This record gives sequence, structure tokens and C-alpha cells, in this order.
Amino acid sequence: MSSILNQYLMRSILAGTAMVLVVLLALVGLFEFIGELDDVQNAYQTPQAILYAALRLPNLAFEMMPVAVLIGSLLALGALASNSEIIVMRAAGLSVRRLAAMVGLTGFMLLVVTALLGEYIGPPLDFYARDMRNQARHGQGEERLGKSTWVKDGSSYLHLERVSSDFEFGTIYLYRFNDQDALESIAMADNAGIGPDDTWRFENFRETRFKDDGVQVSESNLAVRNFDVNAELLGNAMAKPLSLSLRGLIGYISYLKRNSLDASQYVSELWYRVSRTFSVLVMPVLALAFVFGSQRQGGAGGRLMIGVVIGLAYYLASETLANSGQVFNFNPALIAWLPLVALLLVTVIALARVR
Repeated sequence: MSSILNQYLMRSILAGTAMVLVVLLALVGLFEFIGELDDVQNAYQTPQAILYAALRLPNLAFEMMPVAVLIGSLLALGALASNSEIIVMRAAGLSVRRLAAMVGLTGFMLLVVTALLGEYIGPPLDFYARDMRNQARHGQGEERLGKSTWVKDGSSYLHLERVSSDFEFGTIYLYRFNDQDALESIAMADNAGIGPDDTWRFENFRETRFKDDGVQVSESNLAVRNFDVNAELLGNAMAKPLSLSLRGLIGYISYLKRNSLDASQYVSELWYRVSRTFSVLVMPVLALAFVFGSQRQGGAGGRLMIGVVIGLAYYLASETLANSGQVFNFNPALIAWLPLVALLLVTVIALARVR
């Protein structure tokens, strides 16, 4: 009997969540498309804007998942409470703790789905969508090839004329410093790129080394150098934090910290993403706490309003704390987990009051 109830509750919550998620994605997808219409130019026209909005939907689904799970669970469990089905379950001997464990199991399944969506589906499609948009908007112009950037690798600094998705960098300047932070050498190459084995290849490489007794100049048609910055890491540097997977974020944060660079934006995104994923586990249990008691007499409209208010409060609190944490240099882990801990406390207190 327990397994049948588990399946029944799971099916109800999953169906409610799927319905709410479809509605939310339809709304945010429409707003995303409308926002792109102002940027239509060159080869980036209405069909490309539609494709861009569609490719961003998985990442948007990841962001909206906690709200969708909360509202979907409230609607599903509220419908069961309105039909007195939850009362019957409790009369059959199921305790509040047991019911919470059942809906928590569904929350765990949704957590796994959310984690897979945020790790393997959303970020690569989001990166592809942004790259496609840039190439379509700028056509064959110089901007399409990428923008200049600086890369640090230990005591070496590289200035790349352009960074493209093909890892062809054009003119490149290389500056090396010694342990006393004194300039050791300056080098220039007419073109550079990263090979399949992650080695850097410089064409028409010219290097000037500063010695104690003078200056040494060397030239070569092709020079090969090894740096810790490989193609994957440089690709992560090209992407926005939203377009990086959890593994990409961890790897890029490690690179930034190794080179004493500011990693606060990426650390905040890392903890924000982890806390958002785990919040999906709490939402069905929180919904269960709200459908007991007086909610059995309430309609779907009231439950929907509760879900919207709580979901928006959680979303706004998370966003506000994440942004303010970067501005005021608060601990990103603490800031990211604070809204979830508050939700968890509300859930525990609400369940403890159920008789």
C-alpha cells in the first residue's frame, strides 16, 4: 500500500510541476523573444530570435524550477486535500512525518532532474545560443572573430587580439616576469592558436629577453609553448557564468585563485546554483505543510496565490542577496544558503504545528 501511495503522490506532484513549468516557460520564453526583437540586425532576424529564445529555455527552466515545484506541489497536494484524500491517508495510519518523507522522495527525483538540467543541458545550449546570436548579428565583420582580452598564467601575461570559438587569436603579445616582478621578456607573434594537444602555437614568433648584461632577441617561424590555460579553460573565460556548467565553474574558479584573480562573481554563481538545486528538495515538503488544516477548505486560486507569493519572495531574496553579496563582499556561501535555510525553518515549524 505504501508503494502505491508513493507512486500516486509522486505522479500528482510531477504532473502539477510539469504543468506549471510549461506555463512559466511559455511566459518567460515570450518575454525573452520580445526582448530580442530590439536587437534584430544583419542575419539575426525573427527566426533566429525565436531559435535563441528556444535554446535558452533549458537554462530558464533550471532557474524557474524551485518556483515551479512549489506551485505545482501546492496545486497537486491541495487538490488531494480538497478531496479529503490526505485525510484518508492519515486516517489509514500515515503520520505527518511519513507523508513528508513520501513527498520528499518526489522532491529528490526533481532535484536529480534539476541537477542534470543545470549541468548538462542548459549551460551548453545557452552558450551556443549566445554565440549564434553574436555571429548572426555581426556577420563576417571583425567583431564576429572575437574581442581582445588578457590572460594570466602564473608570471606570464598574454594579450590576445581576439578570442574566437575556433581559438584563433590573431596577433598576440606575451610578457614574462621574474620572481621579483621585474619584466623578463616581451614576445610577439603574428598569429596564435591552441592545438589539439592543448599546446600554444605561435607563428612568426619574435622574443626579446632582458639580461643583466644586455638584451637578447630571437625569432622563429613557429614556436610551441605550454601554458596551464588550455582550450577548455579559455572557452570558460569566453562564456558568461550562466553558460558554465558546475564543473566549468569549479575549474575556472580554481584557475582564477591560482593566479590571484578576482573569482567572486563565479564563486557566487557556483553557490547560488547549488543552493537553488537543493531548494527543489524542500519545496514539496513546504507545500505539504501549507495544505494541512485550513488549506483543505481553500480553492486552487488561494493555493496558487500562496505559491506565487512564497516563490517570488524566495526568488527575489536569492537574487537580492546574491547581488548585494558581491557589492558588499559578503561570504557567497552564506548568502546563497540563507534563503534556503529560512525556507527549511518555515517548513519544519509549519509541520511541527500540524496535529
